[in-house]
Amino acid sequence: MGKMKVIRIILVPYPAQGHITPMLNLASALLNHGLEPVMVVPEYIHRQIIKSPTMDGEMNKILWKPIPDGMSKDTEPPDFFSIETAMENTMPSHLEKVVRELGGGEEEEEDGGGGNGVIVGCMVVDLLASWAIQVASRCGVPAAGFWPAMFATYRLITAIPDMIMAGFISDSGFPQHSKHYFLPCEPILSMEDLPWLIGNLESRKARFKFWTRTLNRSRSLKWLLVNSFPEEKLFHIDHHQHQNQLINISKNNNTTTETTTSPIVFAIGPLSKLAKTKNVLSLRDEDKSCLKWLDKQKPQSVIYISFGSWVSPIGEDKVKNLAMALEAFEHPFLWVLGSNWRKGLPKGYLERVVFSKKAAGQVVSWAPQIEVLKHSSVGCFLTHCGWNSTMEAIQFRKRLLCFPIAGDQFVNSIYIVKVWRIGIRINNGFGQSDIEEGLRMVMEDTEMNERLKKVYEKTMGEEAIFKVELNLKAFVDDATKICYQNCMNSN
Repeated sequence: MGKMKVIRIILVPYPAQGHITPMLNLASALLNHGLEPVMVVPEYIHRQIIKSPTMDGEMNKILWKPIPDGMSKDTEPPDFFSIETAMENTMPSHLEKVVRELGGGEEEEEDGGGGNGVIVGCMVVDLLASWAIQVASRCGVPAAGFWPAMFATYRLITAIPDMIMAGFISDSGFPQHSKHYFLPCEPILSMEDLPWLIGNLESRKARFKFWTRTLNRSRSLKWLLVNSFPEEKLFHIDHHQHQNQLINISKNNNTTTETTTSPIVFAIGPLSKLAKTKNVLSLRDEDKSCLKWLDKQKPQSVIYISFGSWVSPIGEDKVKNLAMALEAFEHPFLWVLGSNWRKGLPKGYLERVVFSKKAAGQVVSWAPQIEVLKHSSVGCFLTHCGWNSTMEAIQFRKRLLCFPIAGDQFVNSIYIVKVWRIGIRINNGFGQSDIEEGLRMVMEDTEMNERLKKVYEKTMGEEAIFKVELNLKAFVDDATKICYQNCMNSN
């Protein structure tokens, strides 16, 4: 085999904004380590990406590879289960072809691979796209898992077999105890926080099956990259009850501990601090007119509301309750609300609250969230507690009013409210009085700003980022070493 010129690293994100963003940040960081990242996305996502005005020079250095997904161009944005069908039935064979064309696997194409000094050294797979782990195995490419959220949520998933054996949950994932029973794998979490308990009975069964399949496939992974900070464990309430902790395997760090999970775990987040991209890739059209409106508001006076890009907001009744609460609270607000959900607004609301001369608020279909959160006029963020939104709020020291909707958001909100104490959770449902009380509490907590500063320092201060950079380098060095060893053995 000739001299190695390029080591390609294939990245397979789960096809949603909240997963593509951190994976793209990882790709940007890998560029700085001399690797050639290749982002593989389904065609429907790629069509959105190429239309995005936020693609900058750094993003264009990343090789994008769209693969067929089997979904019609005329359909509405796919839901969780239609994406799962595409990932399991359509995308694997196309990804395998891409891997071999890029220089991975035993059957290298004449125009692609190792003979030209190019090889696929590793595949990084979002664990929610676990189908790609099997493709990596078939192609003989080492695989690293990517967990885009808190390590605490990962521990919850890996504890599924123990919870079944102990009788905490059934074989179908349903709690066998009171919702107030705290889980042994994460003492601050209760049964109601299990991330698959979403929707009706069949939906819950299907989501639990999705997670158990993901867990089984991930057992073969050599590495796990976690988009969370190395000191996450320092915020735990009961230190001695935690067996699985983040590993920092850097030679210059003495906090290395063993873990019961098979992969070597690297804390490399928040990845936005490592990425060199100037812009955040948005799969939706951003309405930047709201920034000029923010310029006219008083410091820390605006309530920013966004329930993310993936889960449908909150339903028409809750939209109405929120609208009435915002109007009664008499604080300026910026609300991200798609046109499909505006029919839940009270009659004449936009004309009265947004378009009048005394407009108290702004309603946009999609906002440039980073620019909004960094704005000095924003004082509170009403959020679904997605991990990206949580980290962005911490980065710009914004107080959080929490209303988790699905998945890991419940775990994140527990940490926000009970551990870090940088937010308030809306209690007793989502009635108008509940929202008004939550807004009052979060806006009047004068000590929350100081706690935000402390959490920022632990997660994004110089020492934290130094550890993250060491962890990423340790992973790259290990993956590169194995890549060269495999090349030598193949000769």
